[in-house]
Amino acid sequence: MKNNTTTSRRNFIKKSTLFAVGAGSTIAFPTPTFGNHKSDSEKINVIGPKEGYSSQIGTLVSMMNWMRNTILMPVKGMSVEDLDFLIDDKANSIGAMLWHLAATERFYQIHTFEGKKWGDWSLKDKKEWEIASGLGDKARQKIKGNSLDFYLEKLENTRKNTLQEFAKRDDNWLMKVDEDWFWGPTNNYCKWFHVCEHESNHNGQFKFIKSRLPSSKEE
Repeated sequence: MKNNTTTSRRNFIKKSTLFAVGAGSTIAFPTPTFGNHKSDSEKINVIGPKEGYSSQIGTLVSMMNWMRNTILMPVKGMSVEDLDFLIDDKANSIGAMLWHLAATERFYQIHTFEGKKWGDWSLKDKKEWEIASGLGDKARQKIKGNSLDFYLEKLENTRKNTLQEFAKRDDNWLMKVDEDWFWGPTNNYCKWFHVCEHESNHNGQFKFIKSRLPSSKEE
């Protein structure tokens, strides 16, 4: 039985490695990013409970911190021209997508912290976040000419609010199930994990667009 278990593990590792190579994957090791949204002493690569939060909320926060650290790496030092660059007339700019990420987080704050139905936003929130949330033509027309600091401030401010609200809640709140959510029964944990994995989705787009920037060809 022991030998079968060992063999199974070896086969799993071998198959996983071959799949990664065959899919053109590489193992990437994160490096420290820029900005002041984390202290130098924070252990970014330690996923798990964090001081100041309930156990599961702290674990979620650690994942969100890690993902935020990762998505900011590709955009470091980008100029306004880089942030506004469009690959084609159907594409979204990196600047618009950064604002989009902040908008997504803001709308989930309103929904889960304030208990409002999805789409029940105030006029103030609609004015600041709706275009970025929807992306597309309106975002291509309206979201441009802003510095990187402009987008980082929006991301920083929304995240600050998220962390403050998380600290007021416990794991029972996180596990509470919304039976009427669009995807079917969904708890607050899944909703906020979606905010995290949503950033992962756009991280790939940031890297792709960065590789096509005119400024990268000049270098």
